[in-house]
Amino acid sequence: MTEITMLDVFRDEVEAQVAILNQGLLSLETEPQTQQKLESLMRIVNAIQGTAKLVEIDTAIHLTQILEKCLDNVQKQNFTLTTNEINVLLQGVDLLLNISRVGEEKLDSWLAENQDNITTLTHSIETLLTPGLSSVSQPKVEFKSLPTKPEPPKLEETLADAWNTQITSVVTEIQKNSEINPAPVKAVTHQETPKPVQDVPKTMTTVIEESSEVEDSSNMGDTSMLELFQLEVDAQAAILNEGLLALEGQPGSPKVLESLMRAAHSVKGAARIVSLDAAVQLAHVMEDCFVAAQNQKITLEADGVDVLLHGVDLLINISQKGQPWVKQNRADIENTKEELSGLLTGIAPVKRPETAPKTEIQGQTTTVQKPEMVVASGGGMQAPPITQNKSGQTQSIVQQKSGTVEPAKPAGDDAANADRVVRVSAENLNRIMGLAGESLIEANWLQPFADSLAILKKRQLELSKILEVFEQNLAMSHHQETESYLDAARTKERECRQILSDRLIELELYARRTGNLSDRLYQEVIQSNMRPFADGVQGFPRMLRDLARKLNKQVKFEIFGKSTPVDRDIIKKLEAPLTHILRNAIDHGLELPEERVAAGKPAEGNLRLEAVHRGGMLSITIVDDGRGINFDALREKIINKNLATREIADQLSESELIEFLFLPGFSTAKQVTEISGRGVGLDIAKSMAHDVGGTVRAMSTFGKGTTFHFQLPLTLSVVRTLLVEISGEPYAFPLARIEQIVNVDKSEIASAENRQYFTMDNKNIGLVAAYQVLELKQPPPPSETLSVVVISEQSDYYGLVVDRFLGEHDLVVRPLDARLGKVQDISAAALMGDGSPILIVDASDLMRSVDNLLNASHMLNRVVNSADTALLDQRKTILVVDDSITVREMERKLLQNKGYKVDVAVDGMEGWHAVSTNHYDLVVSDVDMPRMNGIEFTSKIKNTPKLSSIPVIIVSYKDREEDKMRGLEAGADYYLTKASFQDDTLVNAVYDLIGH
Repeated sequence: MTEITMLDVFRDEVEAQVAILNQGLLSLETEPQTQQKLESLMRIVNAIQGTAKLVEIDTAIHLTQILEKCLDNVQKQNFTLTTNEINVLLQGVDLLLNISRVGEEKLDSWLAENQDNITTLTHSIETLLTPGLSSVSQPKVEFKSLPTKPEPPKLEETLADAWNTQITSVVTEIQKNSEINPAPVKAVTHQETPKPVQDVPKTMTTVIEESSEVEDSSNMGDTSMLELFQLEVDAQAAILNEGLLALEGQPGSPKVLESLMRAAHSVKGAARIVSLDAAVQLAHVMEDCFVAAQNQKITLEADGVDVLLHGVDLLINISQKGQPWVKQNRADIENTKEELSGLLTGIAPVKRPETAPKTEIQGQTTTVQKPEMVVASGGGMQAPPITQNKSGQTQSIVQQKSGTVEPAKPAGDDAANADRVVRVSAENLNRIMGLAGESLIEANWLQPFADSLAILKKRQLELSKILEVFEQNLAMSHHQETESYLDAARTKERECRQILSDRLIELELYARRTGNLSDRLYQEVIQSNMRPFADGVQGFPRMLRDLARKLNKQVKFEIFGKSTPVDRDIIKKLEAPLTHILRNAIDHGLELPEERVAAGKPAEGNLRLEAVHRGGMLSITIVDDGRGINFDALREKIINKNLATREIADQLSESELIEFLFLPGFSTAKQVTEISGRGVGLDIAKSMAHDVGGTVRAMSTFGKGTTFHFQLPLTLSVVRTLLVEISGEPYAFPLARIEQIVNVDKSEIASAENRQYFTMDNKNIGLVAAYQVLELKQPPPPSETLSVVVISEQSDYYGLVVDRFLGEHDLVVRPLDARLGKVQDISAAALMGDGSPILIVDASDLMRSVDNLLNASHMLNRVVNSADTALLDQRKTILVVDDSITVREMERKLLQNKGYKVDVAVDGMEGWHAVSTNHYDLVVSDVDMPRMNGIEFTSKIKNTPKLSSIPVIIVSYKDREEDKMRGLEAGADYYLTKASFQDDTLVNAVYDLIGH
């Protein structure tokens, strides 16, 4: 790794840590300065200090040292930092950020140019170390030639910095178009937060609103800022929705309220930048509600959560539709603000007429009656406030939620012809760009290589001429000249042989490099099209919570595997079937609380959604503990719909009965409601799974619940396949459509009614020769064992006999030329690693062809060989555990260059999970890490019998003797400092423990 690359990693590390550090320091002004919080800030400063040492920036090292000492001093002496003192620390953090952004070639000159200001600032921070100091004045320092971040900053960094320029431009425009002279607006810094909109003089607010009506573009910033604002609201709305739903189960939870307050605060700041005053005011009053709940002034119960959720919907609509939507829905926004204010004061806002929202379900528009909403009262009281009207009658103060807000829809749906935009992480994009650059460099290698081959060709021509002269001299018998020509020919021949040998070696190395590079680039491109499963299901908790309240049911909904990566297109396709299944589960799967209690169940029903990668496929499971499927009632429904006779229906197994649920128009519901009962939900689920090359199945136990299981490909651009050989040619079967592959002895094959079959799992599986289905030539005579691919469609199972199995492969799907039309039994094509084409079988089409062939008996004569076995990677594997990306990458590169296979983990907890589930020959760990430190991690390994033999090397910045003894007593085999990988100390320790 070059020095420039290390500086880039240092810059990324500082950017990430400074964002957390700023947030933590700012929170010290409004929250208790606990030992735990100060400890976490010290750990962050220590991490920056370590990266600064790696790139040898002395100013940054010194600055982080005094910052760490200052925080340590506060922690030990147990005094509270004042606002001015926090401001000084924030200026120190800003200086670290500025240093990281300066280019390597300009760093020394920039530090020299700003030396006086740096000295002043460090002196002010050092003053905080003086015992008994109560306050410190904020130094006025102004750095010259402030560096800018080389790439576009992240949203949370952009919004805070952009406020200065955006608000200045807005006020300037107002002053140009108005006679009103508003108070001067100061730039916002870390120490000064803009006043809430309601605190701005009335004339100022009026002018801004009038200006927005004249020209929207002037008060909402440029398009890029609006896009950033929309992304910010999308992200924070997900946090708000999730937190508010969690608050119902954990009323008054400090952790949940903290995240909600921060999310509302972030939306408020972002809205200020784009001058969307309605969003600013709405987010501000929501933030006040969360702060009041934090201070235990009010208790946010279910009805109060309804109001806040409605506020989240308003914020989403404002971000997506902008000022025009605000003008049309200003009354709804104002009424919602009044409702939220009512949560704070306990005084009911003025009632307004309710307009029920219209919800479109399956092409039909129905009016949904909104439940009444009771304003949450302070002090944790559950009863609504009681007042008396003029006639002396006592009434409960209830507030109905407005229904004028349409469900927010993705921004991309507004314009069908707009360019499609996808979100890709910066880290993923940087890796793709890096690999593309390497690929370009590797491509440039070809021309010099071609030139060297041209030289080889020239030498061979020279050799050819020498041999011609040699031949002529032999004919003339000039012996002396013949010997000299012979020597020259041998010299040229040796030269050509050496050049050819060198070029072949270079070509082989190049082939390996390009193969590895292409594979890495391909994997990164695939990853860029993946999104976490959470992106597609974040709206489900809110939807199901509202539905459960409407149906008077108690439901605990849990999502597992939110971080599981899923193809973007599959996420979109999953939304409809999952929505249908989940809504059905609540509507007529889970019972009412009184029914559950009577059945001996908890009043609260459980509904679980899980996504996980299993066997190279995406596995999605929906489980409920409701009433399950009444198979007797289902059997009667099948008979009543004339789908089967009573004799046949009585013989159907439970799994066969369940398959009827997936038929179009089939429903067990007694009546059609707006939620379910039309018989389209499971049909949609099956069609979606089939379209992407997957399957969906259901299992149920009456009285205990139902489970739906999707098995889908990880991505649509790549399909995981089983390669088989049929009549000497390779074919690919999508793994998602294969039930099982088996080797069947001829002795296990039986015949009945002119059909051949074998028995598997108590089922008779009909057999047919694959070459006959695909109309290929008959292969050579078989051995005594047959290779069979078992495929299925609903309850039908068939076994295709192939020549042999070739193994599993990921294939990039290439559609067939449209001019070919639909090719029977074939769905697509692909290219193998050697460039040869291969056809991908259409399993459904193949099933129809098999039905026709099974009408006659066929002799099954196939040859089967063992599947090719991939060579196992014999390299030794090392796990590197460190919370610093700089150190982590340095150690990984160092060990990989020595030929080891290296995995990484970001803290002790992740390292423990890795070492518990995978085999490692060695562990290299840091000491100071969040969640689980290196000493605890090492002790856990050594105290676990099956892991205790794994050698552990601790690498830490702490070089005191007592620190070293702690590490060795925990069981570490070596305790090294982080300077050890600047020489051969770490590598030699690895060699000593596990060899080369």
